[in-house]
Amino acid sequence: MKAVTWQGKRDVRVEDVPDPKIQEPTDAVIRVTSTGLCGSDLHLYEVLTPFMTPGDILGHEPIGIVEEVGPEVTNLQVGDRVVVPFQISCGRCFMCAAGLQTQCETTQVTSEGMGAALFGYTRLYGAVPGAQAQYLRVPQAHYGPIKIPHGPADDRFVYLSDVLPTAWQAVAYADVPRGGTVAVLGLGPIGDMACRVALARGAERVFGVDLVPERLARARRDGVQTYDLRGFDHEKDLVAAIRDETEGRGPDAVIDAVGTEAHGSAAARMVQQAAAVMPRTLSGPLAERFSVDRLAAFHMAIELVRRGGTISLSGVYGGSADPLPMLTMFDKQLQIRMGQANVRRWTDEIIPYLTDADPLGVDDFATHRVPLSDAPHAYEMFQRKQDGAIKVLMTP
Repeated sequence: MKAVTWQGKRDVRVEDVPDPKIQEPTDAVIRVTSTGLCGSDLHLYEVLTPFMTPGDILGHEPIGIVEEVGPEVTNLQVGDRVVVPFQISCGRCFMCAAGLQTQCETTQVTSEGMGAALFGYTRLYGAVPGAQAQYLRVPQAHYGPIKIPHGPADDRFVYLSDVLPTAWQAVAYADVPRGGTVAVLGLGPIGDMACRVALARGAERVFGVDLVPERLARARRDGVQTYDLRGFDHEKDLVAAIRDETEGRGPDAVIDAVGTEAHGSAAARMVQQAAAVMPRTLSGPLAERFSVDRLAAFHMAIELVRRGGTISLSGVYGGSADPLPMLTMFDKQLQIRMGQANVRRWTDEIIPYLTDADPLGVDDFATHRVPLSDAPHAYEMFQRKQDGAIKVLMTP
């Protein structure tokens, strides 16, 4: 089969790889009909290269048709249409029962000290072959895949794999009061969808911050009060502008949908880039023990949110030696929630929104649809924010 493989920093290729097979009785194999290119894939493309191995298959946002099931998968049949969550969870352990599927005790990557295994996301998360491919082996298929009806286009449901539950959890964790205010930093796919979810869940005002004109314009059309980071000489001026809209306090909550890719610390960027080009025997330990995130977005969130407010982190951070303004965080009495989205925790709440009325705008959420063979160009375009690329779907 054809699959998108990682070969090095900013080097992905579509190659012939062996077809996946049933390996465990709880496995299934699906034929992928659409698969997403996620902002967190760009971390592998650019930042988290010390944890990658040439030939790793990328991707974690698939929808497709069941081709084969293992003997213990009784909830699926060949021909079923399914969305596969980006994390692999069993549905039976203590953590899954608690709605913390990203901490699944069956698939935890204990050798790396990490949570549940993820599709296509470094050795830290199990080095499981990913979903930017023609076929995908799905472990724990008795629980993970979400059955959806035949009929509507893939766009209607594919975002259940990641974008929708990640944005939903970001808003839920932000704990925005009905009639309250929330600022969303970063209007990429997750930030954009988080704005839509916040409005759908009753936020009175949503402030969106970005520096890409197409992202700002799209959010503005959806009723978001947008702020172009490039229009302010200093971060404090932006913070003051939003505070002026909230009686001088700041918003009730701030969602950081940017993560470690934020513009900011030149020193942190230098460390990231140095690790990416070092030999793997050195770069992995360096990144694990001494990596520092670029924290511009998180620092802005701390400054912006009102006292007693909540910060919700959905952007990926990977540092282990990050300096934080603990005095400010303590003095402002902030609440901070974070983590990979627990997909199956939220899907039952989200699915009622995936109707023909399309209140979350999923049917036209993708800005680009390309064949899998164009993946190298799609990665480059998305990473460079070219051609108005906000969300890319690929068709194997």
